[in-house]
Amino acid sequence: MNTYILKSKRPVKCNDSKTFWAWFQTADWHVAKTQFLGHDIEVSTVFLGMDHGFDKNDKPILFETMVFGGELDEYMYRYSSWEDAENGHYEVVKRIKRTLK
Repeated sequence: MNTYILKSKRPVKCNDSKTFWAWFQTADWHVAKTQFLGHDIEVSTVFLGMDHGFDKNDKPILFETMVFGGELDEYMYRYSSWEDAENGHYEVVKRIKRTLK
């Protein structure tokens, strides 16, 4: 499995496992986190560090948004870039806000 680290929010392939794990243990790999107080719902978007894509010809899948609690519990979406992950996170947050009205 291909591993990556982030440099200025950009994924960089890392073929050295020691470098990868050293980076991963100290880095802030959270993209965004939103909690809906009073509803026990959380949306978390993180950098995965490992390519979760299945097609070697596609862009690597390195970021994930996950919902914990509420109607969309366990909803998950994955992305290739920090920007897509940020945008995806806030789209999920907007979707949850609509379900709470």
